[in-house]
Amino acid sequence: MPIWPPRNGFALGLIGLVLLAGCSTVSPQQAPAPPSPTTPAAPVLGSPKLVSVPLDVPGDFAQSPLDEPRQALIPEGWTISVWARVPKARLLAWTPDGALLVSVPSAGQIVKLTPKPGAAPEQSTLLDGLDQPHGMAFADSTLYVAESDQIDRYDYIDGAAVNPRTVAADLPDARSPDLRGAYAHALKSVAVGPDGAVYFSIGSTGNISAADRDADPPRATIMRIPPGGGAAEPFATGVRNGTGLAVAPDGSIWTAVNNRDNVPDPSGNVDMQYVNEHPPESLARLTPGRELGWPFCNPDGGPANLPFIRDMSTNADGSRMDCAALPPVEQSMGAHSAPLGLAFTTGVLPEPYTDGALVGIHGSWNRQPPRAPEVSFFRYRDGALGDQQTLVGGFQDDDGSRWGRPVAAVTGPGGAVYISDDYAGAVYRLAPPGR
Repeated sequence: MPIWPPRNGFALGLIGLVLLAGCSTVSPQQAPAPPSPTTPAAPVLGSPKLVSVPLDVPGDFAQSPLDEPRQALIPEGWTISVWARVPKARLLAWTPDGALLVSVPSAGQIVKLTPKPGAAPEQSTLLDGLDQPHGMAFADSTLYVAESDQIDRYDYIDGAAVNPRTVAADLPDARSPDLRGAYAHALKSVAVGPDGAVYFSIGSTGNISAADRDADPPRATIMRIPPGGGAAEPFATGVRNGTGLAVAPDGSIWTAVNNRDNVPDPSGNVDMQYVNEHPPESLARLTPGRELGWPFCNPDGGPANLPFIRDMSTNADGSRMDCAALPPVEQSMGAHSAPLGLAFTTGVLPEPYTDGALVGIHGSWNRQPPRAPEVSFFRYRDGALGDQQTLVGGFQDDDGSRWGRPVAAVTGPGGAVYISDDYAGAVYRLAPPGR
């Protein structure tokens, strides 16, 4: 297996790996429908009541679509305001010195928001001229950035990102010669484990592009670079689009996955009633060699401990993969939720949000009625995640129209939650009482 040279001569390559499985004779069953797409997920027992409140928009930030009154659904007693306007804001990361980084893949930039007491944050450009930068992660003073075609690391010194080195290169994107521009999930995410291992996502080229299973370098995977560096190798496979990628408090790696569209029902027919509710989106704890089934198997049922069933368009007879043999998926969200950013929080927010995972739910693009965008919270306890509940909603009206689509949510040094929205071009500050 070759090691691919980086653009600047520093990166290490990837090693291809394909995990195959046997046959299955288990018949798939239709799952019960999840909650209504425009109704927030049911609150966990003891959670604060959610109330509709006006979004606070400072005058300087009152541009479309925030130039008219907007209502957000948040926990009672909390507040939400527009903290900054960043067009097409995507993923978020806090710097060691307390600034918030926002990736803007469409502009090739990492934007830096430096908080100012009693005022809007100071906005500057930390990095520019990158290839669709998306995921970011810090390991002490080292910043990792996931571009569409490589993973870089920088020294973060005196508020600047310097000394770039490429740690994984020649990753597939729309410019890869063999793909000829056909790449639906070029944006990549990155996380760093407690031992220094680096994890990054490589999405599938399309909805059910089975050729990704045999691609070199791999696609539809979560990759791992060992501590101290070296060649990246697949850590989890069959991951259609694991944009959400984060490290839990116990050091485990989790991913939030966008699963396939237009899935046939158990009879092999594409029925929109079935498509609307299948398959659920996955929230999975990754272990070495974890297999998440795509495109041969799909999670079914839920919300927790979802079994896998055969995909009737790619694995109707079970010969491509034994879906019943796959370990169940730990947690889920409704079909076509489009989970993007994933982050864990511990000890920052008040109960019952003290320990948990925050997921930016982007909302569906092809479901009728549309799955509503929101920020979801999953309580974390003893290494497991509880069922989905809404932390912030109200972005979608009853007719399916939207004024916002959250991407990511992270807790900040001041005890609030900061939320990026690529549709409204904003970063919101969600604050518990007194913060």
